[in-house]
Amino acid sequence: MTTSPPRPDGDGLTDGERYDQGMVVRRAVLSDAHVDGAIAATTPLTADFQDLITRYAWGDIWSRPGLEKRMRSVAVISSLIAHGHHEELAMHLRAALRNGLTREEIVEVILQSAIYSGVPAANTAFRIAREVLEEPAG
Repeated sequence: MTTSPPRPDGDGLTDGERYDQGMVVRRAVLSDAHVDGAIAATTPLTADFQDLITRYAWGDIWSRPGLEKRMRSVAVISSLIAHGHHEELAMHLRAALRNGLTREEIVEVILQSAIYSGVPAANTAFRIAREVLEEPAG
């Protein structure tokens, strides 16, 4: 009986390996500065949550080979707009730029969301996007 190697999504990895893989992806997408800040802000209350999102969101889902990171960013931005998760939107708009989306593509994603998620949701998303897109580069 042969054993297949671990898949990029974390199947067959230990929790520690999945965490390490997730941390690499999380840093690549969100930036070292963001992740360092999140880790520094971890408390006993939030430690299990930080572990969970690193292993599962980043080590499993964001690590899967089925979509490029820029496509994952489109899906995340759309979902955040649709569900009104404004507190996460700015972070993921910055990530989308890091993942190769252009300003024009971000505008198109928000416009598309206006039709399927509602004009008020898109209006808020445009306000947040304006703040992010007008930030100094760097």
